[in-house]
Amino acid sequence: MADVTVDKTPIPPVGESAERRNSLEKHLQHRPDPQDLKNRHILLDTTTAPALQAKALELERQRATDNLKKGLAHRPDRDTLVERNILPDSTAAPALQGHQKELEKHMRADSLEKGLQHRSAPDELVKKGILDAEENPLKEA
Repeated sequence: MADVTVDKTPIPPVGESAERRNSLEKHLQHRPDPQDLKNRHILLDTTTAPALQAKALELERQRATDNLKKGLAHRPDRDTLVERNILPDSTAAPALQGHQKELEKHMRADSLEKGLQHRSAPDELVKKGILDAEENPLKEA
């Protein structure tokens, strides 16, 4: 036969149970109202009968699933998104694309800086006929 343990703790005196009752009343006074529970999605915010709530929730989920499938079926392919500049035209991993973009930016800046350092002087452009004499930015007014 299995050992059965018997709870031998004494029943609290009448004064303590009144204190417990007051504690319960205090907690009941501070419990959240039904609207707060609905806002926190603990209670369902519905006017449907309780017997039909599970079916209504299942139908709502099915509707959301159908809408998602329809949206995914009509979404544009990758090439279209690249053409519309929504996705980057890169084969790099997504984690590296930010670094790739930053590197391209610095390479363009370096190329521009190099081009500016080796550009012709305005006097040479006037001699070659590219600029008019009046367009010379270094000419004193």
